[in-house]
Amino acid sequence: MVTFVRFARPRWRGFTLVELMVVLAIIALLLTIAAPRYFHLIDSGRVKVQRQNVAAIRDAIDKYFADQGRYPDSLDDLVAKRYLREVPVDPVSGKTDWSTTAPEAGTPGNVYDVRPSGQDPTEGGTP
Repeated sequence: MVTFVRFARPRWRGFTLVELMVVLAIIALLLTIAAPRYFHLIDSGRVKVQRQNVAAIRDAIDKYFADQGRYPDSLDDLVAKRYLREVPVDPVSGKTDWSTTAPEAGTPGNVYDVRPSGQDPTEGGTP
């Protein structure tokens, strides 16, 4: 008795163009919801780091004044005397140029307070 072996043709299974388009539409919809929230979190994180950097510089200025009896002439003096390792970078602008405020007349030194560059000194928040 002869047995015939039947060779089945391999059946290629895949996704149809419609199925791929539906999946891509769902991914695009999810991205339109998630992307704005992600970028908002990035921006708010930069503002929080900026506030922390301002607080660290102000703390170093206060310690410098307590130790030296005068305010520093520049932010580089804080680095030279090791009150700061380096002048922090403003994460919003990406630069190390901070706006400084001089102390009252008769007080030695040039740096009494610091704020982000380009910020109005009468405003309390960030630009």
